[in-house]
Formats: sequence, structure tokens, C-alpha cells
Amino acid sequence: MPTKTKISLENLEVAFASKTDAELRKMYLIYATMNNNTAVKLGIKMANFAFAIKAPIKGLMKKTMFGHFCGGESIEDSQKTVDELAAYRIRTILDYSVEGKGNEASYEATKNEILRTIERSAGDENIPFAVFKVTGLGSYEIMMKVQEGKKLSEKEQTSFNKLKARVDELCKAAFEAKTKILIDAEESWFQDVIDEMAYEAMEKYNQEHCVVYNTYQMYMHEMLQRLKSSQAVAAHKGYKFGAKLVRGAYMEKERDRAKDKGYNSPIQPDKASTDRDFDEALRFCVENHGHVSLVAGSHNEKSNILLTQLIEEANISPSDESVYFAQLYGMSDNISFNLSHAGYNVVKYVPYGPVEKVMPYLGRRAEENTSVAGQSSREFDLIKKEITRRRNIKA
Repeated sequence: MPTKTKISLENLEVAFASKTDAELRKMYLIYATMNNNTAVKLGIKMANFAFAIKAPIKGLMKKTMFGHFCGGESIEDSQKTVDELAAYRIRTILDYSVEGKGNEASYEATKNEILRTIERSAGDENIPFAVFKVTGLGSYEIMMKVQEGKKLSEKEQTSFNKLKARVDELCKAAFEAKTKILIDAEESWFQDVIDEMAYEAMEKYNQEHCVVYNTYQMYMHEMLQRLKSSQAVAAHKGYKFGAKLVRGAYMEKERDRAKDKGYNSPIQPDKASTDRDFDEALRFCVENHGHVSLVAGSHNEKSNILLTQLIEEANISPSDESVYFAQLYGMSDNISFNLSHAGYNVVKYVPYGPVEKVMPYLGRRAEENTSVAGQSSREFDLIKKEITRRRNIKA
């Protein structure tokens, strides 16, 4: 057995190396606010109201929440963030985080913006992936009808065909640009349709290299088996399999819908079951290295440490391009920066878009930080420790 190298995610000097004292103090204030659930909800409502009445709060948002969790208002505006991360060997996924208006013009506009992120990614090792949500490209109501086996009207069929064409256009563009593209997971009641489009794209564009990645939400109790079955199909058909693993993002919505409609919840019975399946999925992907390319999207320290151990035990180079660690920009820098410092491939999801149009994303980010047990408190505690560490050095 190879000697296990101990990776620490507790090195605060490394974790906050990119932050000035002033930036740390700003982070302190942001996370102090997010530790207060009432303040978060009130702040979101006030910001949305201010934008609705066209109050001049954009500058304030850019100096606080937007500036902390987003790269900029455009691809070009995000370049500073890309460069700052690249200085510490952390790469970027430009994530267009504007929610569309749900019409064909909106879907086309989103597709064209994702094409620009693919074009920007081409040939730039600091931006190895593009990403998109299928609901940004077409109607989820139509996808629901397809998954339920209902007949589409002529107009709906035309819209669905356009949706599939947009997905294929993006995957083909990534293939031609010699980059990679991630397809986000969404709600279970139309996820099967997304999966089918993802596997069609994999079969077309993953013949020699892994270009297209599908996403697996491990808080779904059947997801581990779906991951294994999908990989087996890919192996049988002879194409490379791309998997992004996450714990999941729609738990409450999934449970509420299952209760309302009277079917068994697809969500795991508890967090321990989700953690177990996530870690087992990591093992499965590493065991099938060579055929499976992995993006591990996790803010869980134990799972990230486990993946470093699995990589070492499998004699995979930390810099092997088929394995990436991924976190959201503005969160878990202790994980991202320490893994990068140790030589592993790390990417940050860097959302961008006009400030007022990214508010739904920022609202979810703030609410998730308060609802995920200990997430905001953990970030806040690390920031406080780093501020104290720097004061002690100066003293």
C-alpha cells in the first residue's frame, strides 16, 4: 500500500492567503449577518424591494453579497476573479446565474451566453469547464409531460425539439472548443429527460475524451445505483463517462411535492445516508478511473479528505485532469486553497450576471448558508480564527 500523505484543510494561512485584512473584515461582516436567519430573510426582501423601485443600491451590493459570491456582471468583468484564483492554482467555472423569463427569446439568449462561456473557456487552462442548467434552455413543464409519458401538442413538440437542439449545440460547441461542459441536475420530476439528453450527448461527444458530464444528486436514495447503471451503459457502448457528484439542492421542494402528491419521497431518510452514498460514489468513480472522469462538488471536509486518500491509494496523480474538486466561489476557501496548495485540481464555480438579475441566486446562497447545519457558523469561525492569527503575528 502506498504511504498516505496527510492533507490538512485547517491551514488558515493557506486558506486565506488571497485575502487582505480589509477583505477578511468584510467577510466577517457578511458571515456575521448570515448567521442570523431573520437578518438574512429581511435583507433579501429589502434588496429585492430596492431593485424593484430602482433605488441606487447596486454599488452597495457589489461591495457586499454580490462581490463576495459573484465574479462580476459579465464574462469580461469576471476576469479579475479568474486571475486572482489562478494565482493560487485554482481554476474557474464561469456560471451564468441569471434566471430566464421562460420564453423562447429568453432560452435563446441564455444559450448564446453559455456559448460565450464555452468560447472563453477554449484554450484557457484556467477555465476548464462550462456549465448550464437545462431549464435555462427550455420549458420544465414540457419536460414534465415528456417524463410522465403525456402526448405533446404540436407547439409543445416544436418547443421540446428546440430545447434538445440547444443542449446538443452547447455540447457540440464544447467538443469543438476542446473544453468540457457540465449539465446541472434539477428536480426529479423531469430529471429523467435531462439524463436522456446528457447520455445522448455523451455518446456523441465522449468517444475519445470526456467532454460532457452529467450531475448526480446523492441525497436521492436511488442515485448511487443510477450512477453505477449509467456508467455500465457507457462502458458497454464505448464512450467516456463524466460524472459530477453533489449532495443536492432541492431537498425541501422534493419532500413537499412527494407529500402533496402522495408518493414516497425520493430523498434519503437522513444526512448520514446521503454522506454514505456520496462517499461510496467517490469510491466507485475512482475505482473506474480511466473510464470515468469525476468532478466532486462538495463543501464537506471529510468527503474531500476521503477523495485525496482514494486518489493516492489508486496511484492517480493529484494533477490528473480526470479528477477535479469543486466548490462555490466565496465559500469553503479552507478546502479549495489547501487542496490546490497540495497539488490537486480545484475549480470554483464563479457566478456572474447583472447584479439585479442575480438576486435570486444570492438569495438562495444566503438561505442555504443559514439552513445547512453549521455551514455559516463554520465559515464564520474560520474567518475569526484567521483574524486572530494575523493579530497575534503582528503583536
